[in-house]
Amino acid sequence: MKKVIFVPDSFKGTLSSQEICQTMAEAIREEYPACQTLSVPVADGGEGSVDCFLSAVGGEKIFLTVTGPYFEPAEAFYGLIDGGKTAVIEMAACAGLPLVEERKNPEKTTTYGVGELILKAAERGCRRIVVGLGGSCTNDGGTGAAAAIGVRFYNRAGESFVPVGGTLSEVVRIDASGRAPALDGVEIVTMCDIDNPLYGENGAACIFGPQKGADEAMIRRLDSGLRQLSSCIARDIGTDFSELAGGGAAGGMGAGMAAFFGSRLQMGIETVLDTVGFDRMLEGADAVFTGEGRLDAQSLRGKVVAGVARRAKQAGVPVIVVAGGLDEGAEASYELGVSAAFSINRLPQDFSVSRRASRENLAFAMKNIVRLWKAAGGR
Repeated sequence: MKKVIFVPDSFKGTLSSQEICQTMAEAIREEYPACQTLSVPVADGGEGSVDCFLSAVGGEKIFLTVTGPYFEPAEAFYGLIDGGKTAVIEMAACAGLPLVEERKNPEKTTTYGVGELILKAAERGCRRIVVGLGGSCTNDGGTGAAAAIGVRFYNRAGESFVPVGGTLSEVVRIDASGRAPALDGVEIVTMCDIDNPLYGENGAACIFGPQKGADEAMIRRLDSGLRQLSSCIARDIGTDFSELAGGGAAGGMGAGMAAFFGSRLQMGIETVLDTVGFDRMLEGADAVFTGEGRLDAQSLRGKVVAGVARRAKQAGVPVIVVAGGLDEGAEASYELGVSAAFSINRLPQDFSVSRRASRENLAFAMKNIVRLWKAAGGR
C-alpha cells in the first residue's frame, strides 16, 4: 500500500470519526510504514463538524461573539479553510441543544446567531459557505438567521420584529429587499441528511419538537406557525418551500436556508467530499476505508458508505467497509462499489459489553484486513 484514504462516519456511542481514522492509520503503518494515509473524518453537520473539516484539510477556527439561543451574547466559531475562500459553520455552535441545557423551549429560541456567523464569514471574503444543520434547539424556520442578514418580518400592526417559534403565526409580510449585499454571489451549501418537510405530521415541529422540549399543545402551535410562515414565503419570496425535502430540518432551518439565503440543500457526505476535494484525493489511491456503526439497507440511502463508494467506484478504487455490525441488506452495498465489508465484533456479545472494546476490536479487524491484503500480494 502506497496511498490509502480513510472516510468513516462515527460509530455512535463508541468512537468518533477522528478516532477511527487514527486507529485505521496505525494498523496500516504497522505493515506499510511508508504508506501515505489521508484522513477525512465525517460529521453529520451537527456538533463537531467544523473540527472534522479542519482535521481533514487544515485551516483555522475563527472565534467571535454572536447572539445565543435566548438572544444573549454567546461565544461561537466557524472554520476557515481553502485558503480563506470557504467557511464551515455548524448551527449547533450558537443554536444547539447543549447551549440551553435545562431551559429547552423552542417557542422562544432563535437562529439569529447563525445568520450572524454566515454574514461575518461573507464579510471576511469567503465566497463559499457550508452550513451544517444538526442538534438545534430552535423551531423558528430560519427567520432569526434571516433577520440577522437584513430580512424584515412584519406583523398585522405593520411592526417589524424578529420571529421565534412562538411568534411565527404573527408574521404576515416578509421584505427581503434589505438582505446584506455582502452575501451577493456567495455560494451557500447546507448539509442536510433528512427529508422531512417544513410542516405537517412529518414536519419540523411534530418530528423534532419533543426532543427540544415541546409538549403536544406546543407542537400544534409550532406547526401552525410554520404553516403561516410558509404561506408568507410563497407569496413574498416567490417560491413554495412547503414540500422541500429537508425543509423541516433543524426546526425549519432547511426551508429558511433555501428561502432567505438561496442555499442548496445537499446530503452531508456529498458536501464533505466536495469540500475536501475527494475526487482529487482518489488519484493514485490503493484503497478507501470507510464505515459506520451498522451497515444495513438504510446505509445505502445517501449516507457515508454509499456516497464514498459511488465516488470511488467511478475512479476505480477499491472500497473496504469496516463497521460495528453488518445487518440485513448490507450485501447490496457491493453494487454501489464496495469491494468487501467487515464487522469489528469478535464475539457474539451485547452492545453494552462490546462497546467498551470498540477501539481494540477495530484495531484487530484492521490488522487482519491489512495482513490479508499483504498475503494476497498487495503492495
